[in-house]
Amino acid sequence: MLGLRCRFFYLFVLCIAALTSTLARGTAWAADDAKGGADKTLSPYFVVEDGDPAIDGLPLLGTKVDVAVSGVIADVTVTQTYQNRGKRPIHAKYVFPASTRAAVHGMKMTIGDRVVIAKIKEREQARRDFEHAKESGKSASLLEEDRPNVFTMSVANIVPGDRIEVTLNYAELLVPTEGVYELVYPTVVGPRYSNELEKNAKPRDRFVATPYLHEGVAPTATFALSGTLSSGIPVQEVGSPTHKLHETRDNPGLVRFALDDSEKTGGNRDFVLRYGLAGQAIQSGLSLYESGGEKQFLLMVQPPKRVTPNDVPPREYVFILDVSGSMEGFPLDTAKTVLRELAKSLRPEDRFNVLLFSGTSFLLSPRSLPATPENVRRALSVIDKERGGGGTELLPALERALTLSNEKGLSRSFVVLTDGYIDADKGAIDLVRSRLGDANVFAFGIGSSVNRYLIEGIAKAGQGEPFVVVDPSQANDAAKKFEDYIAAPVLTNVKVRYEGFDAFDVEPKAVPDVFAERPVIVQGKYRGALHGTITVEGASGTGAYVQRFDVANSAPRAENKALPYLWARARIATLSDYGFGDPTADAQRDITALGLEYSLLTQYTSFIAVSEIVRAKPGSGTDVDQPLPLPAGVSELAVAEPVQTAAEPPLFVLVALALAFAGLSCLFAGSRRKAYAR
Repeated sequence: MLGLRCRFFYLFVLCIAALTSTLARGTAWAADDAKGGADKTLSPYFVVEDGDPAIDGLPLLGTKVDVAVSGVIADVTVTQTYQNRGKRPIHAKYVFPASTRAAVHGMKMTIGDRVVIAKIKEREQARRDFEHAKESGKSASLLEEDRPNVFTMSVANIVPGDRIEVTLNYAELLVPTEGVYELVYPTVVGPRYSNELEKNAKPRDRFVATPYLHEGVAPTATFALSGTLSSGIPVQEVGSPTHKLHETRDNPGLVRFALDDSEKTGGNRDFVLRYGLAGQAIQSGLSLYESGGEKQFLLMVQPPKRVTPNDVPPREYVFILDVSGSMEGFPLDTAKTVLRELAKSLRPEDRFNVLLFSGTSFLLSPRSLPATPENVRRALSVIDKERGGGGTELLPALERALTLSNEKGLSRSFVVLTDGYIDADKGAIDLVRSRLGDANVFAFGIGSSVNRYLIEGIAKAGQGEPFVVVDPSQANDAAKKFEDYIAAPVLTNVKVRYEGFDAFDVEPKAVPDVFAERPVIVQGKYRGALHGTITVEGASGTGAYVQRFDVANSAPRAENKALPYLWARARIATLSDYGFGDPTADAQRDITALGLEYSLLTQYTSFIAVSEIVRAKPGSGTDVDQPLPLPAGVSELAVAEPVQTAAEPPLFVLVALALAFAGLSCLFAGSRRKAYAR
């Protein structure tokens, strides 16, 4: 019997060895799969720090931003400096964000004393020209739009010792809210969750597969920003809630500002500048610009002051909270604070529901609950237990929330709280637009570098308002603003009439209800002489609202040269940014034509600059992706590690486990038979 037990034990050892070997093979296959296997999902990853020493893995030296604000228009110049400190030519790629309203209208590349002005071309043609220059050993730079607020810069053939500067220019319209102007310069693209297979990814989605530095590691590239604020009304209360800032004043209407030297590594969070004008005034009125045969106008109309009605109707709120891995820590803690503050504003006659989502979703109740103190405490108890983890499946969560039965007789609002770190942002915007019904959607973007395209897009599609909370201290204020906005819109049934003024191609075609104390803005083109009136009318809390502007009192000004870019950007946004589904073939042609005519970066047009001097041996360069810092306050859980599984190994693992247990069973059975024999 001893020999039998030995044989059983030998069989067991063999099975364990087979299991160990199989697991090792599974891990190896998974690693191979993570390096480019057919089933690898499109996802960000942590940078490998022990790469080839002959290659400079950190080619971006720094980013310098110059801002010139004149009135309501910001003219921004961004200079990125790349250097090859390695021993072989490299091709650098850098993914970076921008404002959702940025109209990028120029780019140039500087190599030593040579300056190459970029040309705007159709995206595919620009990409072909870049690849040809890259393979030919020529230095080139290519700027492409992946999202309206995410761009990719590619620089080819940076030879050892090279220092290449790429400068881009964009214009942006600054729209005040409640008398406060805000300029936002996003510094880093947060890691996007995606369940799309890499092999199926569209060109505009490939930016998702970007390397990131580990949590707590400072940005490797420096960040500098400075600028001027120029206004016909004295500027006051200039400050930044995100970065340390210095300011000087030449006169009451001219302020110079610059980041403190301690902010050289501050490129891991959005830069936010806030300021006001004397008396909380806004620079409203009519602006005109004429160049060649084209004439442009921009009308900014100050809204009435908010009047809170005494009798607010009962409401239903559905809170949709992101509890995924990227929300762990500061973003989720801040979201909880916002929800606690919002809960305080609920009245017993209101109803509410809560849906938590990450890879899956949890619904508090099949139907919305009365907002009794007991129900509110129960909801907050559930929310407080969340710690963050898993992917960010926003689309299924929105689908589930938007299909909930509506409570009759109640005004419904959906409130989405997320950092927006998903790849399927356009799909979420389209879903809200198609399923909304009679409700409004308010979106809270929470974090130091949120996906503002998603937050603004969801709110716009949902006819609501976007909120961005970059700091925990802002949570209470954001909740209070939300309460004010939904209680009483500032202006409804807004109409714009043109009498004796030949306006056309006006954006927007219809002005939505105004929730915030934010000016009504219309822009477009005009023909003929400057005469006639523009009238804006609507309904406010105190009755009818009417504002008239005499066109003859305004004159075209050279400082309004950005108006054509801003108009074209607004028209492109109408055609594509927050539209339903992918643009139609006609819309694609219109967007392409606008990009080419106004020299604008769009999803179908790109900037390409090529130096015709062959500077490297053809085909000798190595591709390098510039790693990005994790946004401040974002956990490493936001970056999904490659899945350590593959299609075949699990079957072998199960077989090996079965053999191992069979061996154990035989061993124990033999022991039991020996015991019974005694």
